[in-house]
Amino acid sequence: MKSAVELKYALVHEWLTPKATGGSELVVEEILKHINADVYALIDFESSNPESYLYKRAIGKTFLQHLPFARNGVQKYLPLLPLAIEQLDLREYDIILSSSHAVAKGVLTSPQQLHLCYCHTPMRYAWDLTFDYLRSSKAGQGIQGLLTRYLLHRIRQWDVISANRVDYFIANSQHTARRIWRCYRRPAEVIYPPVNIDRFRFEPKKQDFYLTVCRLVSYKRISIVVKAFNQLGLPLVVIGTGPELNLLQQIAQPNVQILGWQSPEVVEKYMAEAKAFVYAACEDFGIALVEAQACGTPAIAYGGGGALETVIDIRQHPESGTGLFFPSQTEGALIEAVKAFEAMSGAFNPEMGRSQAAQFHPKIFQERYLTFLERCWQEFQPVKF
Repeated sequence: MKSAVELKYALVHEWLTPKATGGSELVVEEILKHINADVYALIDFESSNPESYLYKRAIGKTFLQHLPFARNGVQKYLPLLPLAIEQLDLREYDIILSSSHAVAKGVLTSPQQLHLCYCHTPMRYAWDLTFDYLRSSKAGQGIQGLLTRYLLHRIRQWDVISANRVDYFIANSQHTARRIWRCYRRPAEVIYPPVNIDRFRFEPKKQDFYLTVCRLVSYKRISIVVKAFNQLGLPLVVIGTGPELNLLQQIAQPNVQILGWQSPEVVEKYMAEAKAFVYAACEDFGIALVEAQACGTPAIAYGGGGALETVIDIRQHPESGTGLFFPSQTEGALIEAVKAFEAMSGAFNPEMGRSQAAQFHPKIFQERYLTFLERCWQEFQPVKF
């Protein structure tokens, strides 16, 4: 049997646009550094972007590429996503690698092909965020709401069916692995995503401000952070852009700076100098928390999701603590956590944060991903006809 490195690969991701630059895209970029794979996606606007690592690369696309406003996100075409991903013809490949947070895992494969899926999350708006979406959107109200509920019901059915097209799952955290089991009843190998900690400057001397960096969308719960610091009166810097930008600018008191989008260089500077990094979202992993710790910056994080696997609470581990958790996504809980941090801020050793972040270095991802891929291929016995 051939070694996995001798085979022909296809890598499938949901969408490739300049606005999609999160953790899942970093995983795609890292995989392509080590595996020579042809790339496929629902839409692609990165191969024409001179600033992208995919510039001038041939990328297979679907009919969604040509629909109006697709460049700004194909989520608006949610009912068509399963149909579109199933139109990709990947029969010429030995191994299919999918990077999936929505429908990429649903590509059609044959019995002779190995399909390895790196699952960043089961489709959030079909599972965990269903009721948040229905409450906050006009699409969740009235007659339209009934249609939306039926659509999400059918999407969940397809999502479970398409999970059966995957031979092996990888999860980006233990938290995600539990969600994969809950939604699909499939086990998943946990391989943490690569975090480029080398780009972040380690800075033991901090300035007197708190920081949060993320997309400004509702499930990130940035409004909780802003409202809590409005009451605390402590300096807070918010970096990021998204649908909630205007709302946050309206409610922020003078001690809270809403900077909007900033360049990577500016983000790195604020990360290194912040007194602490504040995060209220329940993330599947949470790359920003690791990036902050790489700078030696302590984290104040909601104690749920992937944060429990990346941050060490100093109250339980006084010698190695890299931050502290608050128990609920409420202003009151965050206020108490910040007050506790203020009382013990001198107890944090910045070196512990850098050491903790080193566990998520891209080299570790590379070794674990390639080793698991080789093991899957050796276990996988293609049917010979």
